[in-house]
Amino acid sequence: MLKLNTLDHLPAGLLRTAAPDLQALLGGPTLIHLPGKRQPPLFVSVLLHGNETSGWQAAQRLLQAYQDRPLPRALSLFIGNVAAARLGLRRLDGQPDYNRVWPGGIVSDTPEHRLVQQVFDDMRARGVFASADLHNNTGLNPHYACVNRLDQGCLHLATLFGRTVVYFTKPLGVQSLAFAELAPAVTLECGQVGQARGVDHALAFLDACLHLDHLPSHSVPAHDIDLFHTVATVYLPPQLAVAVADPAAAVNLIADLDRLNFRELPAGTRLATVAPGVEQPLDVRDEHGREVGERFFRLQDGALLTRVPLMPSMLTLDVRIMRQDCLCYLMERIGVDYPLSPPAE
Repeated sequence: MLKLNTLDHLPAGLLRTAAPDLQALLGGPTLIHLPGKRQPPLFVSVLLHGNETSGWQAAQRLLQAYQDRPLPRALSLFIGNVAAARLGLRRLDGQPDYNRVWPGGIVSDTPEHRLVQQVFDDMRARGVFASADLHNNTGLNPHYACVNRLDQGCLHLATLFGRTVVYFTKPLGVQSLAFAELAPAVTLECGQVGQARGVDHALAFLDACLHLDHLPSHSVPAHDIDLFHTVATVYLPPQLAVAVADPAAAVNLIADLDRLNFRELPAGTRLATVAPGVEQPLDVRDEHGREVGERFFRLQDGALLTRVPLMPSMLTLDVRIMRQDCLCYLMERIGVDYPLSPPAE
C-alpha cells in the first residue's frame, strides 16, 4: 500500500543517504516540514523521477549547511518516487509518472494520484512562498527553468536559475502546473545526472530562494531572459521499432540526436531514416491535443526531415525514456510581451 509519510524533522541518517537507499530508510514518499525564520515555506520536490538525483543531492547539501543554524525560510521537502530511485529508474513498470499525477491533470483514482493530492492539500493549507521541482535530462541540454504561467512572479523565480526559460501548458498533471495555482512555481532542469555543476546550480538556487523576502512584481527586463514556448510534443508510435544508430529499426534515429537540443534547426534537418512502408514515424500533438506532424516533419527518400525551422528540447538517446515520456518537445522563441497569465491567488 502506498502511503505518504509526513514528518516535522529530518530522520537520522537522511543527509548521508544516497537516492537508491531512501526506500529502505523512509519506506515510501515523504513530505518533511522544517521551520525557518520566515513563513510561508518554500516547497521543493525531488525524485519525482527516480533516476534524476541532482535535486536530492542539492537538497542534502543545503540541509547539511544549515544543520547547526536555522533556515532563513521554512522549507517543505517532498521526496517522491523512492521505489524507482532504488533501481535507478524514472518510474517502475506499472507505475504512473510521478510528474503527471498532480491536481489539474487527468483525473484517475490511483494510489499515486491520491498521495500527491495529500501533498497539495497540505501545502495549500500551510501556504507556499514559492515552489521548485528539480529534475535532470537524459540527453544533452542546457540548464533551464520551466514555467506554466507567464506572470512576473514565475518569470522572476525562473530567471533566478538562469536566463533560459521554457513556457509550457502541456502535459497536464505536472507539479509546477499544480503549484502555480498557489504561488510562483518552476521546474528546474539541472543537466545530466552525475554532473557536479548541476547539483551546484540547484543548490545555489535553493539557497537564494530561502533568503528572498519577496519576489519582484516589476517586469523581467527583456535582456535578462531567453523565453521559449513549447508548441508541440513529439511521441513515438508504440507499434514501431525505434532505435538509435541501428539500421535494422523501422525508425533509426541519428547517433547524435541529443546534440540538437536548444538549437534552432533549419528546414531539411535529418533526424532519422525510416523503413519502407512506414508512413507516420512520429505522433506530434499540439497544446490542444491535435495531431500536427505534417506541419513540422516530412519524409523524403527514406529520411525523416524537419519541414520548417524549429527548436527541440529533451531529445535523448535512451529509447526507454522516449517510450515512457516522449521523443522531444518543439519550441518557438517568444518575447516577454507575450500575453501574461493572471497572477496566482
